[in-house]
Amino acid sequence: MTRINLRDYYPFYVADCFIDVPDEIAALLLAQARYEAAYQRQTYRHRAYFSLNRDDGIEHDILFLLLSPCEIYERKITNEQLYAAIANLPDKQAKRIYAHFFLGLSIGEIARSEGVSPASISGSIARGLRTLEKYLKKSL
Repeated sequence: MTRINLRDYYPFYVADCFIDVPDEIAALLLAQARYEAAYQRQTYRHRAYFSLNRDDGIEHDILFLLLSPCEIYERKITNEQLYAAIANLPDKQAKRIYAHFFLGLSIGEIARSEGVSPASISGSIARGLRTLEKYLKKSL
């Protein structure tokens, strides 16, 4: 039997509390302390203040937010309303807004592809956004 101090393993112990544990448990506790110290040294040396384990899935869960069914439904309804509002626009405005905001094309690229000036594209998008705003305020 080995005598250990619980204060070394539990931070909420304020006073010393010694207990006897089997040698196997003491060896496991010592191995875990060494492993934790090695891990802390590794993160310090490599300036890797994030998880160094790749197979536990923690990084994946942090990067990809899991939505509740209610949030998924709200996003679906919002997208449907947005697409309905865009469908009510004139074809040119709808195509220009879709190309600029959904496809990520710049105003200059849209103007070159249609053979018009960038000012006309910019004005068309601005008028379309105002129309979208009015439509969505009225429908909500």
